[in-house]
Amino acid sequence: MKRSVAFAAALLAGLTSIGSIPGTALADGGGPGYHDDRKGGDHHHGDEGAVFVQTNKAEGNTIKVYDRDEDGRLTKAGEYETGGLGGFTIGAPLDALASQGSLTYHKGLLFAVNAGSNTVTVFRVDGTRLHKLQVIWSGGLLPVSVAARGDLVYVLNAGGEGSVQGFELHKGRLSRIADANRSLGLHNGNPPAFGTAPAQVKIDPDSEFVLVSTKAANVMFSYEIGRHGQLSRNPVISDAGNTPFGFTFDTDDTLLVAESGSNSVSRFELEDDGALDQIGPSVPNGQQATCWIQRVGDFFYVANAGTSTISSYRVNDHGKLELVEGVAADTGGGSIDMTASDGFLYVQNATAGNVQGYEVGKDGSLKLVTTVEGLPKFADSIGMEGIAAS
Repeated sequence: MKRSVAFAAALLAGLTSIGSIPGTALADGGGPGYHDDRKGGDHHHGDEGAVFVQTNKAEGNTIKVYDRDEDGRLTKAGEYETGGLGGFTIGAPLDALASQGSLTYHKGLLFAVNAGSNTVTVFRVDGTRLHKLQVIWSGGLLPVSVAARGDLVYVLNAGGEGSVQGFELHKGRLSRIADANRSLGLHNGNPPAFGTAPAQVKIDPDSEFVLVSTKAANVMFSYEIGRHGQLSRNPVISDAGNTPFGFTFDTDDTLLVAESGSNSVSRFELEDDGALDQIGPSVPNGQQATCWIQRVGDFFYVANAGTSTISSYRVNDHGKLELVEGVAADTGGGSIDMTASDGFLYVQNATAGNVQGYEVGKDGSLKLVTTVEGLPKFADSIGMEGIAAS
């Protein structure tokens, strides 16, 4: 087991529950058994849907909505204000929020972080139309990632000490869960530096743990979820590779982690106590700045911002992680976050200011089928970040 014992002891000494600060909710405010995370689908079904893109504009965050036809092509359908402000991390090279999962679709709802105003917006999704239901305090500073499963929602706040805040979801509205706010003890400023900001929060498929990836610490935090959504006082802290960034589950108890420091992907088993055990060696892809990971069927795609490419991986029938293609697609525009729907992979390109859509072949190959332009290009530490699909 790879465990960061000394670092864990130091962190645990400073980990405390953050007291509840009143916030105002505004009225408008590879093989059998694999878990298909974020429901990417493994082939094209011919259904229609929608793709949502978060602009993260500092003067007012918005969500752009695109209609997706049965061939994966996108057409602009509207733009909606979140009621909050976009934000940034200091020294961000391409991705302002330095995170994965800042825009999350779940059970007909869309959750958007407003990093610049420390809030989360909840929309009801009606086809390609959004209806704002709530804007609520995130429980900390600079929210950057949202995880949702069942009636539980957890928000990762990157600013200051960093924190996780849990919410109960009921009839499209969030209410804070008592004893579900935990400090990460990261000692960052606000906004934090890109390299020291936590990257992602996620709930495991069995809803037993909330996991958080860090970067500079090279570890992952696992908080046990209580009966009513409360979080364990202290997390289990495990080594998670070289600068762990985005991660996704491939089975109920195994997950793949994108290591941005080594430009590779590693696979871990989630133990009963929340600890992570690495399964085999990390698998490099020969690209640069491997940060985001998205599953589509039996394949896993990582976005390499430094080389503007997408690499593909799979877990073979023997449970071994292997690289399929180092360059499955050359996006040419600073690839960051991704989403998937109905056998299509959609990629945000920060420097190009566009989103590209790819059809995923049965062999994992990617075929470009659509490009939408006119999105905010990354400049002066800020730009679009966050993408989701219905």
